[in-house]
Amino acid sequence: MNTPPAMPETLHHHPRKMGGRDPHEAHRVATPLELLFDLTFATAFGLAASQLAHALSAGHYGAAVIGFGFASFAICWAWINFSWFSSAYDTDDWIFRIVTMVQMIGVLVLAIGLPRMFASIEHGEHLDNSVMVLGYVIMRIALVFQWLRAARQDHARRRICLTYALAVSVAQIGWVLQIVSNFSLGASFILGGILLLIEMAGPYVAERRDGGTPWHAHHMAERYSLFAIIALGETVVGTIAALSAVIDAQGWTTDAALVCVAGMGLTFGMWWIYSMLPSAQVLHAHRERSFGWGYGQMIAVAAIVATGAGLHVAANFIEHETHIGPVATMLTAAIPIGIFLASIYALYYHLVRRFDVLHVGLLLATAAVVTLAVAAALAGVDMAVCLVILMLAPVVTVVGYEVWGHRYQAEALASDGHRQAG
Repeated sequence: MNTPPAMPETLHHHPRKMGGRDPHEAHRVATPLELLFDLTFATAFGLAASQLAHALSAGHYGAAVIGFGFASFAICWAWINFSWFSSAYDTDDWIFRIVTMVQMIGVLVLAIGLPRMFASIEHGEHLDNSVMVLGYVIMRIALVFQWLRAARQDHARRRICLTYALAVSVAQIGWVLQIVSNFSLGASFILGGILLLIEMAGPYVAERRDGGTPWHAHHMAERYSLFAIIALGETVVGTIAALSAVIDAQGWTTDAALVCVAGMGLTFGMWWIYSMLPSAQVLHAHRERSFGWGYGQMIAVAAIVATGAGLHVAANFIEHETHIGPVATMLTAAIPIGIFLASIYALYYHLVRRFDVLHVGLLLATAAVVTLAVAAALAGVDMAVCLVILMLAPVVTVVGYEVWGHRYQAEALASDGHRQAG
């Protein structure tokens, strides 16, 4: 049998009309360009985690939390801007490819500005996010071009695309004004809070017009899972740092094995728990739940990166390069783990609108494990052992789901399906 020739449109990247992708397209997966775009965020997360670990190791908790919160939002929001547009209007022609490359350059500039932003908060004078905003200017010029192109070519959704372009432009003008006005640190954060609200309100207003953009639920669920995996790369980096610290101080000892198991156990446990969310199935049936789901994931992803930074702090502690004690060191990893688990449970409830008694028991057991890890550090237990205890926190949810929880989830999804059919 002769193989049919490939369709001409698959052999070149000539300009194509942005009419919107089919939101029900079968076998929709992330494109190679989307995966390449994601690599730039691995660099951004790496710098953010490094700055967070440095500030925490020095005991500068306020600067660490504020700086990392600001950096995490900037990184996650830049990714969301591209990914939601791409799910709706990816033409994969040469124009889309070149504009995406410009956005990638913007991400790298954003990443370069993270150390300066952290330092400005630590010194307490004024917020210096000028380089970060420059990165956003580069990304936003490209993104506004994309939305205007879509508005011109997709007449049915012209108002939606123009709303996106306007919201992005207004927010960006605000960020530039924040720089040139040279406000104090407090005033900068007040203005920043207002601009964050504008940023997050833009998509909400736009998507409520004319049926919204044609993004693909299964595609978006996959994209977010890949983004979480990029964040998990920081826990691997943190594990390597802790393992290297133990080996340098003690050689290939039992502690080295324990640190390796603890770090990879935390990484694997968080990935396992994240993969339990029935995101694609629920969002396909309930598009209106996408905003809480999409925005809420920023907390989960930031917590993953912060866990990696916490492991790096543990490495600094083992090498006697911190200004904090063992309890504070343990908390730098324990708090992000707790936030991650709480965010996953919250996302699950947001998706299925059902909270079972089992979840209460699992959350209490998880809290007990985290408390035990911190108590062990307080009692002077070796840091490697404390990390192993902390590793059991996500294990509680994994075991609970695999033994009992999957039945509850199947029942909840089936019940929702019956309601939809009715």
